[in-house]
Amino acid sequence: MKVFDKIADVQNEIAQLRKQGKTIGLVPTMGALHEGHLSLVKRCVAENDVCIVDAFVNPTQFNNKTDYDKYPRTVEADAKLLEGAGAAIAWFPTESDIYPEPDTRVFNLGPLAEVMEGPARPGHFNGVAQVLTRLFDIIKPDRAYFGEKDFQQLAIVRELVKNYNIPVQIVGCPIVREADGLALSSRNMRLSADERKHALRISKALFESLKKMDTMSVAEVRKWVCDEINSEPCLEVEYFEISNSLTLQPVENWSDAENIVGCITVYCGEVRLIDNIQYKKA
Repeated sequence: MKVFDKIADVQNEIAQLRKQGKTIGLVPTMGALHEGHLSLVKRCVAENDVCIVDAFVNPTQFNNKTDYDKYPRTVEADAKLLEGAGAAIAWFPTESDIYPEPDTRVFNLGPLAEVMEGPARPGHFNGVAQVLTRLFDIIKPDRAYFGEKDFQQLAIVRELVKNYNIPVQIVGCPIVREADGLALSSRNMRLSADERKHALRISKALFESLKKMDTMSVAEVRKWVCDEINSEPCLEVEYFEISNSLTLQPVENWSDAENIVGCITVYCGEVRLIDNIQYKKA
């Protein structure tokens, strides 16, 4: 595996690979890698001649400076994990490389960005669009891989490449969970041992809610999940939306859409955790 930090170096390497007719897959990350990221890397390795992984904590997608400052940065450990997972190139760009000057672009992301994380984190998805369009322009990958844990982000990335005619195939990959059900997240390493135990209530409530579709309305399930999680010490639901999986607009009835997703964000102490569940009709 080759490790780069400068854009010029990674682009020179890509140019040589393109001359050899190699297909290139990209896994964009913010580092602090875990098995969830590695599942994306392994799929990318399987489906492309070359797998490139970048690890860049993007400042423009944080609307909370404290969250940005505390976001885990584990470059050496990340490099070892990526080599073990079969990545061909690990790229750790600097902020000055990604943003040689302030990025003032504003993207039209439509209704998908106006719900859930949109109001909760103003400017977040615009920052995601800024960094991804930079990465896609620099790497020009054939495919890019994203986890379904960030369900809304994945939907917006698909809309972004369609609306802005970016020639890359977006591949979504399933959520990876710990054996006890907790969705893997880089933020989990910020949880204390007690907080980690309390956080299990999030996935537990989501999975239990699947059994209540036959006897409860959408509104009742929403309230039940929020009450279950909020009853746990140190947990506070920021939002829980049950929505059409394609439009991300809230549904009122289980029959309102063919595919329905429940997306949740919960504060566990100071750590903000997200998760989601697919509601399947029997």
